Amino acid sequence: MASRAKRFFEQLLFYRSAVIGLAIILILVGISAYTVFAIPYDEATRLWRAGEQHWLDNPRNALPSWANIFSSKKLPETIILDTCEPEPGVSKAIVPVLGRFSQIRIDLSFDYQYDDFPSELNLFFRSRFNASAPKLTIYWVKPNGEEYVLNTMIISREDKYYISNDDRLAKELRELISAKINRTIEYDAPVALLLFAEEDESILDPSTAKVMKGRYRLWIEGLAFEVGADVDARLAVYGKVYGWAGTDHLRRDLGLALLWGTPIALSFGVVAAVSIALIQMFIGAVSAWLLGKVDTVLQRITEVFMVLPFLPVVIMISTFYKINIWVLLLVVIGLTAFGSGVKNYRAMFLQIKEFPYVEAARAYGAGSFRVIVRYLIPKVLPTIIPAMVLSVPDFVFLEAALAILGLGDPLAPTWGKIIDDAFTYGALYKGLYYWVLEPSIMLAITSLSFAMLGFALDKIFNPRLKEA
Repeated sequence: MASRAKRFFEQLLFYRSAVIGLAIILILVGISAYTVFAIPYDEATRLWRAGEQHWLDNPRNALPSWANIFSSKKLPETIILDTCEPEPGVSKAIVPVLGRFSQIRIDLSFDYQYDDFPSELNLFFRSRFNASAPKLTIYWVKPNGEEYVLNTMIISREDKYYISNDDRLAKELRELISAKINRTIEYDAPVALLLFAEEDESILDPSTAKVMKGRYRLWIEGLAFEVGADVDARLAVYGKVYGWAGTDHLRRDLGLALLWGTPIALSFGVVAAVSIALIQMFIGAVSAWLLGKVDTVLQRITEVFMVLPFLPVVIMISTFYKINIWVLLLVVIGLTAFGSGVKNYRAMFLQIKEFPYVEAARAYGAGSFRVIVRYLIPKVLPTIIPAMVLSVPDFVFLEAALAILGLGDPLAPTWGKIIDDAFTYGALYKGLYYWVLEPSIMLAITSLSFAMLGFALDKIFNPRLKEA
């Protein structure tokens, strides 16, 4: 047995395609194992379905960080400054004045040396008071010393100021900067550009606007009307790159779905391929060995399933019942168990049952189950291994295709779900190619690895296919 296994692996290693395919599969298995232990499935689905509010620290539609390697400009990364997390450039002071009143002073400063403008700016507040909410005035100071008042507001206990979405501020900044350069900014310049751009004639065209590099400062001055009142601020200067996979329109880290898509794709494809092949082989063996009425019934059932349109039936079931990924797997196995493979295996077993060793087993009184399991199936088993491996990509693509059609598991973060969200949002039309390419490449790599291994196994188990 050991010598046969050794000879098999020697033959397998002879084919370079098998080595490459097996190496890729092992890497995918390693990624799957890491993902399952590092991010439990329940946590992954909760994060993926949490919505934009959970991912507020992430930029929207951000490229992967490695895009900076290929970009002529240094794209900005996200900068987060929080008074709850003291660091250089962050300070807060609350000084009592006039009895129960307190003066609030918050400073948030950072160095900006990127070649492109931020995508957004948001300011979040957390305050503590009983009845009277604090009143704050927010200032913005550029590296050249120019200071602008962004807003004056009375904040609630959990409040936010979406600086980039403030149309009033955008209009005021356009008017102020236009007056300084004695030229009118004709286009609707976004707030992020106006706050970070050089204040010269280059700002008149968004394609020529230049980033003013240096140290920026956002400072807040306010008044608390109660003893013990407190305010914390969190500034998010969103970049245009994030993580190793980028983000989507809901700020979700695509790396989460790419990681969890790996074990889901592998388990779906491998379990479906192995289960269907073994079930079809067993049905074919039973049909060939017992013959008679059992054979007739099994063959008629097989013919009925062969004429059923597989994909439309799966689509109909997914549409009506909104099943999860694992129930979908059982549906696929159930609809494919009585497939054309049953007839192919039956033809093979009809020949094998006439072999002398099978006749000898029948002569000494071996039961039907023992003959099928001990003498018929082991003879055919090696020949179906390549077919099982080669059929894995079919089921991987099936799961992705159903997800793209909106018929997959609505909760599971899978490669197909990423592509579906990308097409729904129009990612390709907006130039967000990474959103579609990353899951597509993972699908292609997975399928290619099993195909390379499967073709090599086919040559090993079928000598007629061996190259001279």
